[in-house]
Amino acid sequence: MPRILYLASVLPARSETFVYREILALRELGLEILTASVHAPQRGLGDASLERMAEEALEIYSAGRANFVAHLAGALLSRPLRSTSTLARALADALYASDLTLARRPKVLVQALHALALGHRLRSRGITHIHAHMAHVPTSIAMYSARWLGIGFSFTGHANDLFPQRALLPQKLRRALFVSCISHWHRAFYQRLVARSDEDLPVVRCGVDTASIHAEPPPLGERFVLLAVGRLMEKKGFDLLIEALGPIAERTGASLHLSLAGAGPEEARLRSLCAGLPPTVTVEFLGETPNAAALELMEHADLFVLPCRVTPEGDRDGIPVVLMEAMAHGRCVVTGDLEAIRELVEDGVSGRTIPPGDGRALEAVLADLLGNPERIEALGRAGRRRVEAEFDLEDNAQRLLACFSRHA
Repeated sequence: MPRILYLASVLPARSETFVYREILALRELGLEILTASVHAPQRGLGDASLERMAEEALEIYSAGRANFVAHLAGALLSRPLRSTSTLARALADALYASDLTLARRPKVLVQALHALALGHRLRSRGITHIHAHMAHVPTSIAMYSARWLGIGFSFTGHANDLFPQRALLPQKLRRALFVSCISHWHRAFYQRLVARSDEDLPVVRCGVDTASIHAEPPPLGERFVLLAVGRLMEKKGFDLLIEALGPIAERTGASLHLSLAGAGPEEARLRSLCAGLPPTVTVEFLGETPNAAALELMEHADLFVLPCRVTPEGDRDGIPVVLMEAMAHGRCVVTGDLEAIRELVEDGVSGRTIPPGDGRALEAVLADLLGNPERIEALGRAGRRRVEAEFDLEDNAQRLLACFSRHA
């Protein structure tokens, strides 16, 4: 059985439940996993297993200068030829990569130096393979550290790391033993960049533990409750949602309440949009919300809305796990019609989708659902079945375990 190092930007992180859930599921299947975090792990996430993960994680950037210098020196002295070849590879990547801006090229060398220091720390731990979540910095460090150790690496790409923050992606796709694809769309996207077989690009979903989530019909009381969960940023489309509430309330006479769980750079703007809403519409900003609390909010919501879109800079979502969680609760979801999301939500079958960025379409869909509670319940049930069929955590952990057993 391989011994794997899992590496992520922040591990564990409140906003990346899919990473730590994947680790815990693989450990349940008997795989031995160590963890590393580029930045300091988040603590106080309300779960004892996550507290242990935070304590055990090898910190990279946040380990301190003395730790870094000592292990870098150890790497250079213990394996001078391997260190030289790894740094030469990183230098060539920094100079010739087609997807790096001028300002980001020197950072590749910094990441490679940290990769050598990490490799030195791992040398006595029997690691046979490194897997990174996020295709930018974590995978850069994983790639160079694996080269120094003489082992293989793999990674899972998601969204921001593949588009506005892309770095050395063709090189990583060629060098990885395999790349875990969260959607068929991601696989096709990678194959447009680099010729790799389907076997080298297995589709492994970010899953949810459907066995632990009991689906109940939505409350559908006198006040219609909408829930939105996510970082308050442009690609989530929460501004479209807030702007749609007023016209819907005026057209239908309904009393609407939106619970918005999350924090981020758009918060001030989103709050300003609420100023013009009619008195029959209320919006509650809940701030950063632990995952357990977000799941509880889903139990009391009538509808889950995440109108994702693509920003002018190209930032977009992959398949948001929060959509899977809402569907597992039996909640009808309304979301943006992005390519990867279509693999989870089929319009009119397992939820509703709108053209990305189309506020009028969002308004029309929400108004239609508001007047059709039976439709809301039916779509919620179908959504639950879709998640059970393709996005169950244990099923996808088994797929990933097979990949590690085959390649690592």
